[in-house]
Amino acid sequence: MSIVTKTGDSGTTGLMYGRRVPKNHPRVEACGTLDELNAALGLARATATEPFVTDNLLWIQKSLVDVMGEVGIGPQDLPRYVQDGYATVTPELTAKVDKLVQEIEAQNVSFKGWATPGATLPAAALDVARTICRRSERRVFDLRSAGELPNGEVGVFLNRLSDLLWLLARWAETKAGAV
Repeated sequence: MSIVTKTGDSGTTGLMYGRRVPKNHPRVEACGTLDELNAALGLARATATEPFVTDNLLWIQKSLVDVMGEVGIGPQDLPRYVQDGYATVTPELTAKVDKLVQEIEAQNVSFKGWATPGATLPAAALDVARTICRRSERRVFDLRSAGELPNGEVGVFLNRLSDLLWLLARWAETKAGAV
């Protein structure tokens, strides 16, 4: 089986459960931006030198797979998605991000130079991921506003995640003595 299916040559793409939408549909845009975020997190994880960062980025990446799954289905397919055993974004997932933020904030992280990313390669990669996360958040809220994403927790999770990524970047700079 080839990765080349040619089914998208006409400008449509397939969603889970067989639905097809135009490639410029807001759902596809949101999923694409979440995919970019996952790739940026992979780059940040590959450049990070601290296990604290790499371990946390890995669980975030795994969580994003669930986020992408939920965002990638139409609202009419959500009951089937849940019935099939797929995870949805929950307040517990957001709470895990909040807990990590509190843990980092308790560590005397320096905010010096926060407006100029690039003090270290790992921190710069985290800042790129943060900006993509913010764009993902905007795309998800576009879907929410259009009534295309019933679960508001997805946007809450991404909002908190972008805060966490900003803080992880400052943590990496502080740990490296770059600020």
